[in-house]
Formats: sequence, C-alpha cells, structure tokens
Amino acid sequence: MNQDALKHSHVVPNDAVPRAALWILVPAAAATILGLILLWPTGVEDAEGIEGYGTEVDGHVITVNETECEPADEELNDRLQVTVCGDVVVRLLTGEHANEEAIVDIPSGPGAPVVEAGDDVILIYTPDSVSGQQYHIIDHDRSSALWALVIAFALAVVAFGRWKGLRSLVSLGITFAVVLLFMVPAILDGSSPILVAVVGSAAIMLVSLYLGHGWNRTTTVAVVGTLASLIVTVLLAEAAVNLTKLNGVNDENTTNLALQYPIDMSGLLLAGILIGALGVIDDVTVSQAATVDEVAKANPKWGSTRLFKSGMRVGRDHLTSVVNTLVLAYAGASLPLLVLIAAANRPLEQVLTSQTIATEIVRSVAGTLGLIAAVPITTWLAAYLARRQPKPKEPKAPKVKPKPTPKPEAAGWDEDESPYPPSHLR
Repeated sequence: MNQDALKHSHVVPNDAVPRAALWILVPAAAATILGLILLWPTGVEDAEGIEGYGTEVDGHVITVNETECEPADEELNDRLQVTVCGDVVVRLLTGEHANEEAIVDIPSGPGAPVVEAGDDVILIYTPDSVSGQQYHIIDHDRSSALWALVIAFALAVVAFGRWKGLRSLVSLGITFAVVLLFMVPAILDGSSPILVAVVGSAAIMLVSLYLGHGWNRTTTVAVVGTLASLIVTVLLAEAAVNLTKLNGVNDENTTNLALQYPIDMSGLLLAGILIGALGVIDDVTVSQAATVDEVAKANPKWGSTRLFKSGMRVGRDHLTSVVNTLVLAYAGASLPLLVLIAAANRPLEQVLTSQTIATEIVRSVAGTLGLIAAVPITTWLAAYLARRQPKPKEPKAPKVKPKPTPKPEAAGWDEDESPYPPSHLR
C-alpha cells in the first residue's frame, strides 16, 4: 500500500459544506443580491413600446360557412395564397362586445389557423378598420390544452421524483419568475443585458440548485463549478462575438426590438448565449459532483488524484452526449431557416458567413467551450474537497482558578479583633 493510500485509508467524505467553499459562495451570493437591488427595473412603463395594432379578444366558433371564391378576386387571392373563402360566426367571450356574435372571414394564407365549429379562437379587434370588418381570427386559444400539458408534466415529475421532484418544480417556477419579472423588464428598462444575464443566471443557479439538491457539500461543489464555468462562458462568448463582429440584429423580431427600444443588441445576444448555456452547465456540474462523491464513498482508500482521474473518465462520456444535445437544440430551433437557405441554393461559404448562421455557430461554440471548462473545474473541486480534512481543534487547557490570597494585616489592630488566638493561649 502506497503512502497516498495510507494517508487516506480512513478518510470518509463529509456531506457538510466546507468552509473553503463558503469563502467563494458567500461573496457570490452577496454580489447577486446587490446586483438584483441595483438592476431591478423601475421605469419599464415609461419605455416607448410598439404601437398597438388592435385588442385581442377571446371567442368561440359557432359555424363555418365555406363558399366559392369570387373570380374577380382571383389575382388577389393567388397573391395572398387564399385557398378557402367564406365566413365564420363567432361568439365573443371577452371585450366590449362580449356575449355578442360576429361574422368574420375564414382565415387563409400561409400559417393561417384552420377553424371548425366548437373551436376556441383569439380574435383581433380593430374598430377603425378600413375594410369595415372589425374582427379577424388570428390564432387558436390553446390555454386549456397547455394547462393540461403543464398539469400532466407536474404530476409526472412529482410521481417520479417525489419530494425532490416537487422541489424541482418550485425551482422551475422561481426560474420563470426571475426571467419574466427581473431579466426581461430590466433589459427593457435600459440596463446592460450582459450584466442582467449574469446576475439573473447567478440567482437562478443559487436558488434552483440548493432548492433541488439540498444544502450539502455536493451541491456546493456544483454551484462553485457552475459559477466558474459561467464566467468562462461569458468571456469566451464576448470574444467570439467581437471577433465575428455580430451585432445581434439578424431577423424581423430583433430588428423591431432595436427600432423600438434602446437595447444593446450585441449584449442581448451574449445574454441569450449565457442563459442558454446555464441549463446544460448546471446539469454537467451536478452530475460530476455527484459522481465523484459516490466514487469517493465506494473507494475510501482512493486519494484526490485517483478520484479526479475516475471522475474525468465519466465526464468525457457525459460531455460527448451533452455537446451533441446542445448543437442539436440550436439546429432544431433554426430548422426553418436552414430549409430556406437550402432552397435558395446559395454557396456554402455565403451561408456559413451570414450573420444568422454565424450567430448560431457562435452560440454552439461558446456554449460547448463553457461545458468543456465545467467538467475539469467541477471534478477537481469535488475530488479535492472529498479528501480534504478540516484541521482538528486543539483541546483547550482547563482553567485553573487562582487561590485566594489572604489580605495583608492592617497595622495597629487590636488583639481582641485578631482572628488568631493570643500568644499566651497557643
């Protein structure tokens, strides 16, 4: 048995949070709370918004009456790709004309909803419409279906994860609250998107990881590893965006946003990269911290070096699948764009260097590099803390009470008052 094995032969991992990690965790938590206070949005209502184009109301389809299209409108219908003509009778459920019926045209054209009797729909109300028709069907009302899916999802998570599943649902709700109540309004309020993303991501990470996995050494290792990986991701993403000269404006939505609000679009792009990478990074860090912890408990004679090597072997396999998942997620979100580019038959060099495709490439590369950094950082930290023993406290020496010293005898005292007997009685 070598010296390293002898040294650690009786070392068992302790689940208590080590003090060394608190030196990083406490300042990070304090900085996050301070950032939330300083960046909290206050003037979003004064921002110049997009001009309204009507009021959305809910409706219920009663009947659908299809008719033949007018020959006089054939050219216009071909241009608008209208394939069905007719009208729909809708009962209005909300708005100033609630409980009344309205007759609207059958929706047609690319992406138009296909409605049938009994469907719940969303209409747009434009009282000053030039055509004279004030209501138009724009979409299906999917609230009931979405609520059913959310309830099924919550029940499945709780049934499988029990209390941990319930805690994960609570942390998911907090994540949505941070994004919708802090991050999005703060960016609209004019704060730096990258600062908002860093503070918001740190808040999500601290709350969700500790709420989902508990206050222990393994979770703390994952938190510190995630924090370090996020810093690396931010630096790499900023370098990649500056190197490729991306400005964050690459489609209709970002163009309208840049025109209506004073937002740093390149910073918004960096914020999106950071938030997108956070979910995958914390998955990797939690897995690595838990793996090293289990290996350390199963092999109490292994030292930090051997634990690190074993954890890295698992991390490489995990990283391979996660990187593939990350790239496929970005590719799936951009699939319509990829099909459009392929249909245009443009040269590959032009396609790859266009801002839209280059943005997705930067997202994938920056997120992947952050993942690669997360594995060794978290694995080393977990292996080091698994075999780190706190310094034993030296026993305190018992306090010795000093013996009382007799008071000095006062000069000229009377023998009758002396505590000692007179000399002739001794």
